[in-house]
Amino acid sequence: MQHIVFLERNTLRAEIRPPAFAHEWREYGETRPEEVVERLKGASIAVVNKVRIGEAELRQLPALKLIAVAATGTDNIDLKSCRERGVGVSNVRGYATHTLPEHVLMLILALRRNLASYGRDVRAGKWQRAEQFCLLDHPIRDLHASTLGIVGYGALGQSMERLARAVGMHTLVAEHKGAGVVREGRTAFAEVLRESDIVTLHTPLNDETRNLIGAAELAMMRAEAVLINCARGGVVDELALIEALRAGVIAGAGVDVLSREPPRAGQNALVELDLPNLIVTPHIAWASLQAMQRLADQLVDNIEAFVRGEGRNL
Repeated sequence: MQHIVFLERNTLRAEIRPPAFAHEWREYGETRPEEVVERLKGASIAVVNKVRIGEAELRQLPALKLIAVAATGTDNIDLKSCRERGVGVSNVRGYATHTLPEHVLMLILALRRNLASYGRDVRAGKWQRAEQFCLLDHPIRDLHASTLGIVGYGALGQSMERLARAVGMHTLVAEHKGAGVVREGRTAFAEVLRESDIVTLHTPLNDETRNLIGAAELAMMRAEAVLINCARGGVVDELALIEALRAGVIAGAGVDVLSREPPRAGQNALVELDLPNLIVTPHIAWASLQAMQRLADQLVDNIEAFVRGEGRNL
């Protein structure tokens, strides 16, 4: 009998089929850090999304055999401690290859066509007072023939490239920052920043990618360029981004992720900025109904495979 505990059921609005083996399933809508150990006592399988499980928790959970992450990112799990203790960690892959690129495209279109600025103008009555049939107060730029720089070329980056090419964009795939050799089909990291009209990030968060984009990298970008981050908040130095937007170093930014989520009052200046060239969405790029159902199905597939003794997405 497997004892399964889902600590964050409210993060997944999809139907979860019962695993095809003898089990007991318990779930909680949300779980605070101080509740993790108590709720996982006796559990052989933990299902989490963003709740952190580190060495302090693992040493109190000797029955735990698998942490099934209901997401792709695993930066909230102490993987080293899991390996040392023989605890498997699985994640969900490829479920958002349509929804997340579509969200990125939406942000790009809104920023390149100054959607927020024109919306504000209409609400303020500027169009109603205009001397001609249209307003042309903000520049509008086509996506066609523009250049998209893709940082991170896994399943999401590749899907983003296909979508960008479908609307007539040129694409550059960035080599790893600081790499001594640029692989075929890639472009040096700094060159991607300098040559792109839009830079979109699709990297995991780890020691190599934390603050991957800071003040120096933003300064390399074109003044009319926009930055899109639907990867992880920590990949971008948020204070540097704020300064770049205020100073006009770049033309705009679309952000779906923050370094701390949810951003409580006073904890993140990005959500308190009132700038027409900044769009912040609440970590929803992954969350179409179709994508969430694919995630739920794959989550159970991972658990069933582990119980059968097969390695799947480990």
